Amino acid sequence: MTRKREIYKVTLMGSAGNVALLTFKFIAGTLGHSSAMIADAVHSLSDFLTDVIVLFFVNLSAKPQDASHDYGHGKYETIASFIIGLALVAAATGIIFSGGMKLYDWARGEQLEAPGRLALWAALFSIVVKEALYHYTVRCGMRLDSQAVIANAWHHRSDALSSIGAAIGIGGAIFLGDRWTVLDPMASVIVGLMLVKVAIELLRNSMGELTESSLSDETEQEMERIICEVSDVSQPHNLRTRRIGNRIAIEVHVRMDGAMALSEAHNRATAIEQKLKHRFGSQTHVTIHMEPAKS
Repeated sequence: MTRKREIYKVTLMGSAGNVALLTFKFIAGTLGHSSAMIADAVHSLSDFLTDVIVLFFVNLSAKPQDASHDYGHGKYETIASFIIGLALVAAATGIIFSGGMKLYDWARGEQLEAPGRLALWAALFSIVVKEALYHYTVRCGMRLDSQAVIANAWHHRSDALSSIGAAIGIGGAIFLGDRWTVLDPMASVIVGLMLVKVAIELLRNSMGELTESSLSDETEQEMERIICEVSDVSQPHNLRTRRIGNRIAIEVHVRMDGAMALSEAHNRATAIEQKLKHRFGSQTHVTIHMEPAKS
């Protein structure tokens, strides 16, 4: 199965779960009079929309390099991750505003309606399903080295966490009496704040890639060690790295004996390229500039 088809498979499975959950949550939240459960349903709706985004952009990112994209189309996956982060921010804002308005009404003395047990069962069911989807999706995303799939997995995890918050708020409002019905909107606000934290992390990572951030110092130091493993090669410098979707681009200058035959220098450069691709993936872009060693 190709990488593209595997991404489609895991994303479609998540989509099916999201559609089932958001329908159940909206019904349970409406019938159970629970703002926390309706907020959770909105989160599941945002999950479904991001699944659609992943499917669309992964199709674009799978295209091979062409005359207009010398480094391929991998950045489309990064764009997908960025949009997912924005979707999370939008969902979180709506959830916080809705819960905040109910808290305001409560502070003014209005009696909030206690949620029903159906909303509680919906929250507990969502926790189990979404946590299972998170583990399945994140494993596939790491195996496929897809930032968009990993981002989508965290969307599943954030939904599971929001359902935990909803379950606590709904359960407290049900079992502690009318004085504690405020726990339901409080839980929805906490859920929204948790989503903001996840969204900021996704946006920071994707913005780093879109603005050509270098890979970590640890990764670049590992690259330099790999380069120096090739005989008669020394002093790697001017190392430049960046991520292109699920691929890495590496540019580096190295020094070799100035009297070395061109064919030998070429062989050593090829050896460096093969070692780097073996470690960081066969699709890694490697550019090596050879310089004569200083005497």
